[in-house]
Amino acid sequence: MHDSEFGRAARDSGILRLMDDLGGAINRDAGVQMLGGGNPAAIPAVEKVFRAEMEAMLADGRAFERMVGNYDSPQGNDAFIEALAELLSGALGQPLTRDNIAVTNGSQAAFGALFNMFAGRARGGKVKKILLPMTPEYIGYADLLPGVRHGFTAARPRIEELDDWRFKYRLDFERLRIGDDIGAVCISRPTNPSGNVITDDELARLRRMAREAGVPLIVDGAYGPPFPGIVFTRATPCWDENMILCLSLSKLGMPGARTGIVVARPEIIAHITESNAIFTLAPGRFGPSLAARLLANGGEKLTALCAQHITPYYRERSRRAGELLREAAHGVPLRVHASEGAIFLWLWFPGMPISGDALYRRLKRRGVLVVAGEHFFPGLKGAWRHREECIRVTFAAEAAQLERGIAAIGEEARRAYAAR
Repeated sequence: MHDSEFGRAARDSGILRLMDDLGGAINRDAGVQMLGGGNPAAIPAVEKVFRAEMEAMLADGRAFERMVGNYDSPQGNDAFIEALAELLSGALGQPLTRDNIAVTNGSQAAFGALFNMFAGRARGGKVKKILLPMTPEYIGYADLLPGVRHGFTAARPRIEELDDWRFKYRLDFERLRIGDDIGAVCISRPTNPSGNVITDDELARLRRMAREAGVPLIVDGAYGPPFPGIVFTRATPCWDENMILCLSLSKLGMPGARTGIVVARPEIIAHITESNAIFTLAPGRFGPSLAARLLANGGEKLTALCAQHITPYYRERSRRAGELLREAAHGVPLRVHASEGAIFLWLWFPGMPISGDALYRRLKRRGVLVVAGEHFFPGLKGAWRHREECIRVTFAAEAAQLERGIAAIGEEARRAYAAR
């Protein structure tokens, strides 16, 4: 087989390992404690709403047949986009129209199109990169620029120790520069993997820096406001014409629907539409058709679903997971990133004599799946022991799995330190 650069890029990537673990745990390995993947929790009140909307669609004339029997346009489902424009105009404080919104087959497809739009060889021959202003960052970004050598560059954060066991990453503005080799800046809010939420002031400063550098700021809002709103601190949603906001239906509880949303100025939306047509013909209809019903009347049903069920559920699970970790890791120099949003806890084992990847493998042999921290630092140059001392754990797992898995993490970490 021809060994292309694109073909080589997919081998043993972090996102491939994560999704393979996730699929195996869900579909084959009933005894596995799945603390690694990004699958949202099964929240009964949320599942009940989705089921009711699906039943209403099935009872609505030929609505179901239209959903499965027709293509949407490459931009996405018209009714869904129009309803989103109404909801987002209010939430973001900007008059958005359908020309500002496109639908993709999941967020990963959206970032693939966006990164390849702004990185790579530009007119004049200069190679542009994507700047990640604070790592660790989302594992799925790393392999989205297979044709661009060193397509990412990243900045190391400041580490602020909050108390005896919690810490927080901070944007290091003193060192952050947006040079002429940067095509776009991208940050997730909340951040996957750490659960970090950059403050409104930090975001405003980052927006200003990107605008002055003449490059767009991409904000990955897969977990954030205005939906699904898995945020436990203040995080005001915002948008302007130099921003690209990416949203998703996955963390609402619909990952199988593979529905990503891009909010941007019209020429960028036109590019996403062209990319959809070339690579997938059109986005899928299932997620948008179902969600459009939740977006009726300005999105009242969707807003209530997030505020009353999704955000409180994850806030409580985060609190409980933190308690379990404190108990399980007694005597271990563990630090946990402040849980400000998303569905993960980011664990730092300072001075651990084995790597996060070695800890991942030890836990996997015990039937506990986590994600090694090394995969979350795309574009970061130079040695930094910290990135080999971390793992990501999801607290969206079932309660019993969470308890057993965290207990195993504590045991294996204790063994690792004891062997020094």
